[in-house]
Amino acid sequence: MSKMKAVVKTKPAPGAEIIEIDMPKPGPDAVMVKVLATSICGTDLHIFEWNEWARSRIKNLPQVMGHELCGEIVELGRNVKNLKKGTIISAETHIACGHCLLCHTGNAHICVNGSIFGVDIDGVFAEYAVVPASNAWVLDEKIPKDYASIMEPLGNAVHTVLAGDITGQNVLVTGCGPIGLMSIAVARICGATQIFATEINDYRIELAGKVGADCVLNPKTDDIVNHIKKETDGLGVDVVLEMSGNPEAIRQAFQALRPGGRYSILGIPDEPMEIDLGKDIIFKYATVQGINGRLMFSTWYKTSRFLSSGRLDLEPIITHRLPLVEYEKGMELMKTGNCGKILLYP
Repeated sequence: MSKMKAVVKTKPAPGAEIIEIDMPKPGPDAVMVKVLATSICGTDLHIFEWNEWARSRIKNLPQVMGHELCGEIVELGRNVKNLKKGTIISAETHIACGHCLLCHTGNAHICVNGSIFGVDIDGVFAEYAVVPASNAWVLDEKIPKDYASIMEPLGNAVHTVLAGDITGQNVLVTGCGPIGLMSIAVARICGATQIFATEINDYRIELAGKVGADCVLNPKTDDIVNHIKKETDGLGVDVVLEMSGNPEAIRQAFQALRPGGRYSILGIPDEPMEIDLGKDIIFKYATVQGINGRLMFSTWYKTSRFLSSGRLDLEPIITHRLPLVEYEKGMELMKTGNCGKILLYP
């Protein structure tokens, strides 16, 4: 069997290794792709650092890391009829079972039997990868190939932004990591009127302004709640898009949300946290939504159409392009926060 290079989590400890492993073979309902580009997600950093979440979640070591993909189909499983060799794809990274209650009721993205590339099964930080045909998303030729590998995290942003009314709304985005930056850009083209953002990293504060934030506040130096209420006639924002996972940012954003507002949460705190349920949610009559993944596949259609239209410019968000062998440099950049989205090329 032929060999390929891959970034592999080889042991339950911080770090990873780039090693040669056997090339995968597609099953009857899958395709093999040559990986053209992949990108680093916060989840990959957690696995690399081997934090508490990774220690409790990752069960099958050694395992190829990574889940965000642009690839060219080079081999088809015997049952695959709707795809062909040479096609460029991205991929939905949540592999659903297709037969549980959630899959049958339009919620396959939270399938109870599902698995995720690079978390439960081998991922895509490699020269070649296997993707279920049902998870392959054929790239519109109008979309740059580099964008294909970040369509999955962009889908997180699209799902969060469009989980309720956004046109004509005042919006707060907490945390300007890559998906926070994408959320600002999506909210802007969807007609949000005033976009506030919070971030402590100077590099990302500058990026947030470039992608469409009207006002970027630093919690270390600015009075976030008072500033926002002053700019919103004392009410607060209509919508919070929580991307930070920081407990203090989460609590602060509840204070900045107007009565009757929407609070959509994608960021994940490292540990359980407390909020004032009465004051922040019940008496405020707030709608609070947990956001997980992308709606399969309505979010993908919306994401693809945004990119095909040319109205959504991701170039300011893609700040680094590195060869796959320099994945550790990418992880270090992620740790510092002095980056937007980092692409890796096998």
